Amino acid sequence: MDVMALVAGSGVDGESPQSTIPVCSDAELMAVIADTEALMRAAVAIQLRAIAEAEQRGIPSAQGARKTETWVREKLNIAAGEAKSRVMVARTATERTTATGEQVPAELPAVAEAITAGAITVDHARTIINGVRRMAPVCTPAEVGQAEAVLTEHARNHSPHDLATLAERIRYYFDEDNAFRTEQVQHVLRELHYRTDADGMTVINARLSREAGAKFRAALQPLAAPLPAEDGQPDFRSPGQRNADAFDALLDIALASDQLPRSGGQRPHITITIDFNTLTRTLQDTGRGVLPGTLTATGQPITAATVRRFACDAEILPVVLNSDGLPLDVGRAERTAPPHLRAALLLRDGTCAFPACDRPPGTPEAHHVQSWLDGGATELNNLVMLCGHHHRTVHTQHWAIAIENDRPVFTPPTTVDSARKPRPGGRPTGTEHNALLHQLIPRPRQAEEATHVT
Repeated sequence: MDVMALVAGSGVDGESPQSTIPVCSDAELMAVIADTEALMRAAVAIQLRAIAEAEQRGIPSAQGARKTETWVREKLNIAAGEAKSRVMVARTATERTTATGEQVPAELPAVAEAITAGAITVDHARTIINGVRRMAPVCTPAEVGQAEAVLTEHARNHSPHDLATLAERIRYYFDEDNAFRTEQVQHVLRELHYRTDADGMTVINARLSREAGAKFRAALQPLAAPLPAEDGQPDFRSPGQRNADAFDALLDIALASDQLPRSGGQRPHITITIDFNTLTRTLQDTGRGVLPGTLTATGQPITAATVRRFACDAEILPVVLNSDGLPLDVGRAERTAPPHLRAALLLRDGTCAFPACDRPPGTPEAHHVQSWLDGGATELNNLVMLCGHHHRTVHTQHWAIAIENDRPVFTPPTTVDSARKPRPGGRPTGTEHNALLHQLIPRPRQAEEATHVT
């Protein structure tokens, strides 16, 4: 398909590219995409030379513009950032003609050549220009030219984002001292702020140094991986939600660690106050008229249903309050799943016993099959290990769990499976694998069972 003819014919006699493209073959369609990109790059190269020539002639100032960037933005009706990029590339990567007709080569000839050839975009060129400009104060012209050539060649086959990473690495190579000073400045500029928004959610805003940022990514990314497909459905969470869940899991790991500093002799903990009768109500009693608990660290209310989920694997510290809400007596703290029992649960269930869970290792939560608040025992046959995601799922969707033959079995609610077909949970053990092998592979004959043949 002739792209030039398609462009020239657009809008003529009511015909437009949209009405013509759908009837072409797949190969023709891919060719149209590639050819129009080449056409646009060629047009941009011409436009950049025209912008440089217009600035050389003083046209923007003659028309009342304070800067060429402003003139280009208003004339082309484009974003200010885009206008700034085009003017910067026009000044740096195009040849100029003096008033006497003398040709002045481009400041960055490799970039100019690549733009003219349609090999790179304005975004690529801007990234290269910014990279070499940061090198210029401490590098020789030969080193700057070498960096420009390397970056331009890399730009032909890589995105502007990848190009920026290479440009930063080249700067570190040529100017380690200044790069180190930059890292020191970033350490000084580090900050993290948090506040409670009007809707009760905590808002975090942070700027981390390179080192701290790398630690943050290394810790967060494994926990933020999409969950495995369940019943053919991929993880429904957005990247932002996965990051939030991963940060939540990170906090669980930190709070469970003995390495955090203690306050008043106690490990860091979350304190929630709630009416005990409200807390011990059955799940079916939730709804209107249920008094919420209070997160004492923030003063925010929290539903009894969420407190019940916390109580599955947390220290419950009964506190008797007087009529003014002041503590009179503090009871003994009891962990619902002591270390030796958690070890047995991890051996039986792995990180999470929920069917088909492939959650990365973290700090799982021990869930009582029969709630501890309802009299359920803290013993192996009344506990299952769940990751944070599936612990929340079990509580909010009301999955039924039973321990059958020392293995957890999960029964989904009707909203998930109308037939409510039970699903085995946990992870296979070596004993179970051996039993399966015995069923599939014939048992070797003993010597006395063998038939002697002469």
